[in-house]
Amino acid sequence: MRVGTFVLAAQFPGQGPGEALHRAIRSTEIAEESGLDSVWLAEHHFVPYGVCPSAITLAALLLGRTRRIRVGTAVSVLPTQHPVALGEQTALLHLTSGGRFTLGVGRGGPWVDLEVFGGGLEAYEKGFPESLELLLDWLTESRVAGDGERYGFREVAVVPRADELLGQDGGESPGGPEVVVACTSPKTVRLAAEKGLPMLLGMHCGDEEKAEMVALWRSAALAAGRSPESVREAGHVSAGVAQIADRAEDAVETLVKTMPGWLRQGLDAHVTVDGRHRVMRDPVAYTELLCGLHPVGPPRLAADRLAATAERTGITRFALLVEGSGDLAATEENVARLGTEVRPLLT
Repeated sequence: MRVGTFVLAAQFPGQGPGEALHRAIRSTEIAEESGLDSVWLAEHHFVPYGVCPSAITLAALLLGRTRRIRVGTAVSVLPTQHPVALGEQTALLHLTSGGRFTLGVGRGGPWVDLEVFGGGLEAYEKGFPESLELLLDWLTESRVAGDGERYGFREVAVVPRADELLGQDGGESPGGPEVVVACTSPKTVRLAAEKGLPMLLGMHCGDEEKAEMVALWRSAALAAGRSPESVREAGHVSAGVAQIADRAEDAVETLVKTMPGWLRQGLDAHVTVDGRHRVMRDPVAYTELLCGLHPVGPPRLAADRLAATAERTGITRFALLVEGSGDLAATEENVARLGTEVRPLLT
């Protein structure tokens, strides 16, 4: 079982972006000290829901501040950036961190980001497969040309090569950085499966829905010719929320007091690129749903919920939102308890 944190750099009402980013950095340092496996960084633009506009940039900072923990993006949004530029940055972090970086990618949403960065709605609705293919080529080949509908360019050398990580013995070990794909639809599940890429599944999903997506991924991967061994060992990641307290009601109360204000402020700020109608979740009901799905409560209850999810879905990697209190000291304590009190209860 591999337990990590999911960091949005959430800006709660009354806070500034500097406070949110400082909490993100400190929670990562505490996560490493407490024995957690990983930290996953979200990326958003123009909204206080999360004030990190470049997950890969923050990942670079955190990889430099840590020595053991894995750092991943959850996710870098492909429709708003060039896949070659992202591939170059990924290779750089993979090589300089000794292989501790994981690139998570996703399609994002139909937000005004597409207008600002020039991708347009076409990049969101149709361009993700082409961008993903180009990115994967960049991470595995020595020379790459762009010959798709969106990206066309002459063949160029890949420098640095992502698969030339120096081994501890002084030789070169094969393989490039891990890539995972955020999946919210059967179409994306099948795409990830065909490429043999693990999935990142959202915190809004319950165990039954995640189990169905894993089953679809497995069948699609096998149909695409992936080996049974690689299908069994795929390292899918389940996102969730964690709030540790001595009593379950105290943990729930902490989140119900703080998360709805953040959700209301942050989600209301999203603007669609084409004016399409949006249906907002009720922030209080959504917070209560998350508290019922995820490790929110005493250490034993938290460990049991993670173990139950693993048993029902086959997923043994977790990215858990730990900043739901909105408070720096409370977040530090929450991360420390997750690492020192919950993780040892899991095998």
